[in-house]
Order: sequence, then structure tokens, then C-alpha cells
Amino acid sequence: MMRKKQVSIAALALMIFLPSILSYAAVSEAEKIEGKLTSKDEVVYATLKADGELDNVYVVNTLDVAKAGEILDYGVYSSVKNLTDLSEISQEGQTIGIDAPEGKFYYQGNLNDDSELPWDIDISYRLNGEPVDPLDLAGKTGHVEIGIQTVANENIDAVFYENYLLQVSLMLPNKYSNIEANGGMIANAGKNKQITFTVMPAQDERLSVEADAEDFEFNGIEIAAVPSTLPIDTSEMGNMTDDMSALSNAIKELKNGAADLKKGAAQLNDGAASLREGSQNYKDGINQVNGSSTQVVNASRSIGEALERISGSLSGNSADMDLMSLSELPNALTQLANGLTETADGLSALRENYTAAYRVLDGAMNEIPAQQITEEEISELYKSGADSNVLDKLVESYSAAQKVKGTYSNVKKAFDAVEPSLTQISDSVRGMSGTLTSIANELSESMKEMDVSALGELQKGLTSLSSNYSQFHSGLVSYTEGVGQLSSSYNKLHSGITELSGGTSELEKGLGELQNGTDKLHEETKDLPAQMQKKINEMVQEYDKSDFKPVSFVSSKNETVSSVQFVIKTESIEKEEQVTKKEKPVKEKGFWDLLLDLFR
Repeated sequence: MMRKKQVSIAALALMIFLPSILSYAAVSEAEKIEGKLTSKDEVVYATLKADGELDNVYVVNTLDVAKAGEILDYGVYSSVKNLTDLSEISQEGQTIGIDAPEGKFYYQGNLNDDSELPWDIDISYRLNGEPVDPLDLAGKTGHVEIGIQTVANENIDAVFYENYLLQVSLMLPNKYSNIEANGGMIANAGKNKQITFTVMPAQDERLSVEADAEDFEFNGIEIAAVPSTLPIDTSEMGNMTDDMSALSNAIKELKNGAADLKKGAAQLNDGAASLREGSQNYKDGINQVNGSSTQVVNASRSIGEALERISGSLSGNSADMDLMSLSELPNALTQLANGLTETADGLSALRENYTAAYRVLDGAMNEIPAQQITEEEISELYKSGADSNVLDKLVESYSAAQKVKGTYSNVKKAFDAVEPSLTQISDSVRGMSGTLTSIANELSESMKEMDVSALGELQKGLTSLSSNYSQFHSGLVSYTEGVGQLSSSYNKLHSGITELSGGTSELEKGLGELQNGTDKLHEETKDLPAQMQKKINEMVQEYDKSDFKPVSFVSSKNETVSSVQFVIKTESIEKEEQVTKKEKPVKEKGFWDLLLDLFR
């Protein structure tokens, strides 16, 4: 009875599998049909040890089959595995033969043990500042530092290093405190903190994470490498270059303004120098006049006394007249008149020199702009990015120019009053000289025609002359006293003019340095917009990989590659746990197990 049951089951199994067996045999005998591959994606999975040493690498290949049939793929694999169905995959050297159905076909290729990645990754650990083996770090408490260094692997095609962006991420429990990641982004992820770093293409980086850990455990580091597809928006670049153009133009205007200011300061300094020279001549002249005032007053007093004696002599006995002194009087009056005329001529020349110098000074002063620059405007100028040393000189020169202009405005009335005063004094002195000359001439003529009968008329004239001369002498004394006061006051004014000239000289020197600085600044910034645009283009060219065409990581013979990505992970650092072994439960056999037992 049992024998019949076994035969029936075997017959049943034969009936079930026979069609499939016959179909497979028919296909294997028939000529294989060539398939059509549209594209291929590669995802390279790599596991690293805790210190970054490469442990294992395999590639999951995704083939987009447009037409079912035999597909050839290439790769340096130690073994391959079908991930789509149970069909066999042939492997001869680097050639992989696949009888693939239409649609997506997946298979895994395991790389050799000596395989390498495009990046050399080194991971180091420190506990409380001391290097530590990662395997000895599990369960420890203290300040932990994890260092991650990525550099190019010179043994691998540089196309991946130069065009791929690395995203490095790791998780630390929230119970860790004082988590720091210089250059990394820290975000909450449930009960953990996720730290993420980005390494740009063609860049070597040294990354670091620190934390105060308790009972340390670590799930490892994950690194994703993909082609850099950072979106670079250049729409705002035009505004930036326009702003730079505006700044460059403003610096050019600053340069031109500094040149004009320097030119005005040179004119101002020339005017101040001319004024100082004219003032010096005037000061010397007025001091000389003042110094001779005593001699003039004494001479005038002697003339007055002589007139009084002569007049007194004529009023008495004619025998007692001092005709010799009388004959000398016209000559003395003429000499005094000539001296006053020379003084008047000197004052006139002094007035002309002063007027010319004053006009130059006044014109230069008017060239200094009167508008005020506010503190806010100065602050904005410093924020513009211009050279602070140049701006310091500009502000200092502006302050000095405004101070000079203010000082000049305060003393301008005194400058204006000098020319009329010189004219008035010169005219007065010239008038006194003319009066004395007339007196001398009349007296001389009278002496020539004088006789005894005319002595009465002469005596009367001399008495009148003596009386009038006393008034003249009083005016002369007042004049000399005024000259003395003017000399004293003008010495102080001249000191101010000298200081003004020295200040304008320093101003011209400072503005010369300012002009040199603004010239240099303009020279360095005149091409700023073009330089900025060039730099932008270089940066865009460096990071814009939109024209990058993927290449196969496993074989250059693969020509339909559309995507290659890398997924890299380090092993975890975990504490060892005691595991209690349990007996495996006895599994009851099902229908298929019993069926297969018939053929064993």
C-alpha cells in the first residue's frame, strides 16, 4: 500500500516539472537572441573598518533592457549574483553574459580583495586627548574626538575625485553633551543628533566631531558620493557686478576729487606763502617805520622849538635874531618831508604786495568746498570696503581743510581792514609831507626876499607857522603812536599768517599722500567688475558639473552608463553582549519538503 502512494507522488512531481524541464532544454538548444540595453546604473557599496581601512566592495548593477535577449556587461568581479530571478549569469574574464528579460534587470558583482576606492579615507579616534584604538573605545566615558580625513587615491581614475561630492554623516546619541562639528551641520534625528559634512569635488578635507560621551557606542560613519549637481543660480550675479561697477566708479570719482582737492590745496598753499611773504615785508616795513618814529618825532620837536625861538627873536630886537638858524629851517623841513614821502611810498608798495597776496589767498580759500560731510556719510564710506588707511588720510585732510577755512573766515575782516588802513596811513603821511614841503618852500622864498622892512611880516608869518606847526607836531605824534599800535598788533597777525602758511603746507603734503593713495586704490579697483566676473566664472566652472558624463567604475568597456554612485559605511563600535544560546525548535516539514524527500 505504501509503495503505490510513493509511485503516485513521483508521477505527480514528474507531471508538474516536466514542462519546465523540456522548455529549458529547448531554449538552451536554440540560438540565443541578442537583447538591447538602453542604459546602466552602478551603485558601489563599500564597507570599511572603524579606522577607514577598506573591508569589502561590491557593485549592484541595474540594466534597463529595452529588448529581451542576451546582454553583455563588463566588470572585474571575483563573482556575480543574479538579483532579479533564478537564471544563471555567465562570467568569462571581465565579460558578463546575461539572458535578460525586458525591463529592469539587477545583478551583483563582488570586487576582488585588492580593489580600491577613488578616495583614501582615514578615521582616527581620541579619548580625553589621547589616541585610542576604536575597538577599545566601546563603553568608555570621556571627551571623544573623531577625525575623518579624505584625500585623493592616486591609483584610481581621477574623474570621480574631481567630479563627485562627498556627503559624510554620522549619528551620536542625544545623551552625549557638548557636541561640536566644525564646518558640519548638526540636526535632531529622534533620539540622536545627526552630523553632516559636505566635501566639494577635488578637495581634500579634514573633518572633526567632538562630544562628551557616556558609555560610548557608535553606529559608524556613512559616506555617499554622487556627481556634483549643485544648482548655481547666476541670475543675481549681474546685480553684484553692477554694484562693483558702482563702487569702482565711486572710487574713480574719489580719485578725481582727491586730485582736485590736492590742486586746490596747492593753490591755497601758494597763496598762503605769498601772503606770508607780503606780510613779512609789511611787518618789516611797519616795524621800520615804527622804529624811526622816535627820530621823526624828535626831529619835528626840534623844528617846532626852532620856529618858536625864531619867532621869539623876531618879536624882540632884530640884532638878537638868529638868522643862521632861520636859514637852516627850510632845509630841515624839506628833509623831514622827503622822509615822510619815502615812508608813504613804502606803505603804497606794501599795500600793493599785500593786496596781490591777499587775492590769491582768498581765491584759494574759496576753492575749498563749503559743504559739510556728516558722520553718517563718513561711516558709510568706511563700510564701502575702500582702503581704511586712504580713508583716514582723506578724513584727516578734510578736517584740516575745514579748520583752515573756518579760521580764515574768522580773521577775514582783519585781512579786509589792512588794505584800507594802509591806504589811509599812506595818504596821511603823503599829505603831511606835502604840507612840510610847502612850508619849506614858502619859508625859503621869504628868506630870499627878506629885508628889514619885511621883518614885521616875516615875524607875523613865523608866529603863525610856529602855532600851526605845534598842531602838526601833535598830529605827527598821534600818527607815530598809531604806527606803534599797528606794528604791535600786526606782529600777532603775522604770526597767525605764518601758522596758516605752515598749515596749508602740511595740508598740501597730506593731500598729496591722499592723491597717491586714491590713485593706487583706483588702479587696483578699476577692473574690479571684470575681475569679479572672472572669479565668478572660475567658481562656476569649478563647481558646475552639469556637463559631466558618467563613466563606469568597474570597466571602461561599459558605454551606456547613466549613473554611478558610491555608498560607503564603516563598521559600528558596540559593546559585547552576553548571548544565551537557545535550542532551535523542530520545524515540521511541509508538502514540498516531503515531496523533495522522495528524490533524496
